[in-house]
Amino acid sequence: MSLKLENVSKKFGTKLVVDNINFEMNRPGVFGLLGTNGAGKTTTIRMILGIITKNNGNITWNNKEVNRKSVNFGYLPEERGIYPKTKIIDQLMYFASLKGMNKIEAKKGIMKWASKLKVEEYLEMPAEKLSKGNQQKIQFITSILHNPELIVLDEPFSGLDPVNTEILKNIILELVKEGKYIIMSAHQMSVIEEFCSDILILNKGKTVLQGNLEEIKKEYPANRVTIEVEDDIDKLISKQKLVIENHVNNNYVIKINNESDAHKLLNELIKNKVLINKFVIEKPTLNDIFIEKVGK
Repeated sequence: MSLKLENVSKKFGTKLVVDNINFEMNRPGVFGLLGTNGAGKTTTIRMILGIITKNNGNITWNNKEVNRKSVNFGYLPEERGIYPKTKIIDQLMYFASLKGMNKIEAKKGIMKWASKLKVEEYLEMPAEKLSKGNQQKIQFITSILHNPELIVLDEPFSGLDPVNTEILKNIILELVKEGKYIIMSAHQMSVIEEFCSDILILNKGKTVLQGNLEEIKKEYPANRVTIEVEDDIDKLISKQKLVIENHVNNNYVIKINNESDAHKLLNELIKNKVLINKFVIEKPTLNDIFIEKVGK
């Protein structure tokens, strides 16, 4: 199976919102679709799912032109789409029926995912009684209940606390192991780094960077050092004319221009007999790269 976009563009009136983008998913996993607000991410997602039509190019799934019938997809939109006054169990049964599930398999699937996401106690409640995070988990269930092949998650961790974020992360990893194709859009770059092997960054509808994330990062020089020591080393860092990016309890993150700066600092620490628990030279994070590409 594979998803392929070739020279895809979309206009709304005279405004070109997606400009000739190309990418391919040819194996299960998570693909990161990134960009600032208004960059064209949601429009791209809706074209992939056949919700809106493209103006130019080709979008295929298993070498067949994408439409609402040719792709068994699950979609978690950024905007919430559950009914506030309706009981959760009734909503989930309704959404399951729209995907062709019978009542028995729908009820079985609902109980399975409600247990995994720890929302069984809310099934008989109206949605308005639930917290934002629990509403998010219910909407996530609607996107995967019917066992889709292609899953699109737009800001999946919005509104979740750390415990529920971890629960959802584990489920996404399970879905990947089951061979699902997942497109993820999120503003938390650390989340994208955790899940995505390949990314595409959009800016004003144009592709500004795409490819394998590991290979992209190899092209960048080291730009910071993470140090954990037993003593205050502010003066030693200042002596090397380096900038402290973060400093908490003798844990330092220090900006460097190149690896030579890091080696000089390490020699200075050793020379001054500083007890070093950790010294790591690091490449730019995806957040650094993202800001560089679209920050202006």
